[in-house]
Amino acid sequence: MKTEVYSWRVSSELKQELEREARKRKASVSSILDAAAREWLRKSRASITDDEEQKRLHAAIAPLIGSISRDIPYSPEILRETIRRRVNKRYGR
Repeated sequence: MKTEVYSWRVSSELKQELEREARKRKASVSSILDAAAREWLRKSRASITDDEEQKRLHAAIAPLIGSISRDIPYSPEILRETIRRRVNKRYGR
């Protein structure tokens, strides 16, 4: 079920083309845009391989690896929070 609204400005030429295509296909402009967005996302995801994504993630976290003192035992929750704090401090997220 669609619950979100997204709007943007397009040229009158593009709007007319979209409406023309929708009429040809006996569909709504919304369904045409939905299909176009889904196709773009599918192609976009396919262009980034899992290996590339893993390399990007590893590069982002690499500076933090091994930088937490093991003088006191950390539970997974404390370790996770420590890493989050350091990432937020460094990148302002």
